[in-house]
Amino acid sequence: MNKYLDFIPDQEEKELLEQIEKGEFVKAKDFEKEKEDAAFAAENFLSKKRNINIRISEYDYLRLKRKSAETTIPYQTLVTAFIHEFAAGRIKLEI
Repeated sequence: MNKYLDFIPDQEEKELLEQIEKGEFVKAKDFEKEKEDAAFAAENFLSKKRNINIRISEYDYLRLKRKSAETTIPYQTLVTAFIHEFAAGRIKLEI
């Protein structure tokens, strides 16, 4: 496994890394063009933002604002970070 990773790969990523290390992938014929296209697509995908409206209790809102003040991170940024981590599977919801 690649010892230079700065993250712990999930199972799918591990399989892909193993396939790459075994040489099971070949470079595209027009690699530079493919690379540019992929970079453009990723940049556009990641830069799109959507607004959402949610209702939360006043108590939770005030607690969130307090945490925001303690960390000096805007509360909208905290909420966005939590949503991103949950969507990526790094935060599990316990009910």
